[in-house]
Amino acid sequence: MTTTTDAAAGPFDPLPARPGKVVAVHINYPSRAAQRGRTPAVPSYFLKPSTSLSASGAAIERPHGTELLAFEGEIAIVIGSEARRVSPEDAWIHVSHVTASNDFGVYDLRWADKGSNLRSKGGDGFTPVGPALIDAREIDPAALRLRTWVNGALVQEDSTATLLFPLGLLVADVSQLVTLEPGDVILTGTPAGASVVQPGDVVEVEVDVPGGPSSGRLVTHVVQGDAPLPSFSAQPRIDDDQRSEAWGSREAAGLPPETNGALTAQLRAKLEAAPVAGLSAQLRKRGLNNVTIDGVRANRSGTKLVGIAKTLRFVPGREDLFASHGGGYNAQKRAFDAVQPGEVIVIEARGERGSGTLGDVLVLRAQARGAAGIVTDGGVRDYETVAGIDIPVFSSGAHPAVLGRKHVPWDVDVTIGCGGTTVQPGDVIVGDGDGVIVIPSGLVEEVVDAALAQEDEDAYVAEQVRAGHPVDGLFPMNDEWKARYRAWRQTR
Repeated sequence: MTTTTDAAAGPFDPLPARPGKVVAVHINYPSRAAQRGRTPAVPSYFLKPSTSLSASGAAIERPHGTELLAFEGEIAIVIGSEARRVSPEDAWIHVSHVTASNDFGVYDLRWADKGSNLRSKGGDGFTPVGPALIDAREIDPAALRLRTWVNGALVQEDSTATLLFPLGLLVADVSQLVTLEPGDVILTGTPAGASVVQPGDVVEVEVDVPGGPSSGRLVTHVVQGDAPLPSFSAQPRIDDDQRSEAWGSREAAGLPPETNGALTAQLRAKLEAAPVAGLSAQLRKRGLNNVTIDGVRANRSGTKLVGIAKTLRFVPGREDLFASHGGGYNAQKRAFDAVQPGEVIVIEARGERGSGTLGDVLVLRAQARGAAGIVTDGGVRDYETVAGIDIPVFSSGAHPAVLGRKHVPWDVDVTIGCGGTTVQPGDVIVGDGDGVIVIPSGLVEEVVDAALAQEDEDAYVAEQVRAGHPVDGLFPMNDEWKARYRAWRQTR
């Protein structure tokens, strides 16, 4: 059953009353988590004032002097009866309705209150809801569809079947913190596709059960505000990172591809051509000796590994800690779900070979995500199967035991120790038959160019040795041989 109200009603229409609380979830759709490059282990929230609510057909002002007003189509849960410390299994009986909502935000003001989001998301009219309520008793909360249109073009579409945290779990979780009262609203997250809108744009959001009840289209008109923020208030402030997040990607924001810490195609090709031994020699010349990940070898011979480090840390196995951190959506699963194309998952297992640190399923997940490879100083389960998967994996060898025997998955994207060396997120990882080396990102171009130049010299030396020349004066080259080498280079 769908309930509608008089179109001339006030800003809290179609809600039964002015809610005491509007609770919003930060990230809840896998598509949005992938876009943001982080997947939460548990839901996190912020509060929006009830004065931010508005009805369908209302206008939203883009504040004077700002650039990045972004929409986020969402499903809103309306609480029907008091809920305090309820279980996920019992939570849905406390929900009376669901409807469409739009969690607007001004990224220009995030710097001043990031986390609380009051300035960026709490403005009057920044939370449209409606236009109709769907009876929660008549639907499966895992079967709802969310769609958003901008100027008639579909820009968001997803289903509650994909949620990281199901709707009932959100109600249960919030009820552990505060008493949910009749009329309270929970905004349940937005999928990928949220982006920036301009004055004159029209944003529409609809929640429905395909072939069943619908909220109708929640319509919001974007207009330009003309009242400058007073000098005593936080002023708009943006950078390219905020533009990228607001638009959804650097490409959508009209920005050039990210190069900070990333490998260009040209640099990647150089690293693929440079042997680890040669890179090690060049790092040693620059005072870096402790940069090899010792004790690891490729599961498949002839493997070359090049990528950017994404780190995962295991701590020593302890039964109580594994009970709290080992199950569910743990750090290990989060790392493999969030790895980006071109990244190498580097695992700190403290050189402990008495347990597997990953198996074929996680290797397949890394491959599907476009990861450049995996390095662990621990063991690998399903070793022969993993060797047949087309992704480089370097490890200390095979072990059949599951994770809980020796390790507890602890955290991701932190500085770790792997194979006796320190690895930081963003370091460049290169591996071949001689092992794996870690290159600080700021040195990589200099080091690889020098290594390739040295490879060229070494190829010349090898050619002379094969021709019968003694190594004295040739390896390393004296001035005479250097002159001959330069002349040889000019002929190539």
